[in-house]
Amino acid sequence: MASKVKITVIKKVSTKDLWGDNPPCHLIEDWTDDCTALNVGDEFIVPEDGSCPDGFCGWAFSDMYRDITHLRYGGNYPWCEEGVWFPCCTDGLKNVIFKLERVD
Repeated sequence: MASKVKITVIKKVSTKDLWGDNPPCHLIEDWTDDCTALNVGDEFIVPEDGSCPDGFCGWAFSDMYRDITHLRYGGNYPWCEEGVWFPCCTDGLKNVIFKLERVD
């Protein structure tokens, strides 16, 4: 039986911290300072069927689906607290770091 997983947004990395005033992609028209889809402290629950929670970024969900599935089915990461993992989205310009927690 699969568990639910709680996703918490724990950090948004500022593009200015990464790139200063010289972004590497010069075709970006809307150069905001960080991710506008999520906010630090936002929490979402992945239901037992493993689908993307309403209001959550589909790109970030896709990036960490493997980790979510691992936790849903009882997996752990031996170097981390049981039932917990810290993935991030793969957006190299506006990175977001998450905490995943298995909810039994």
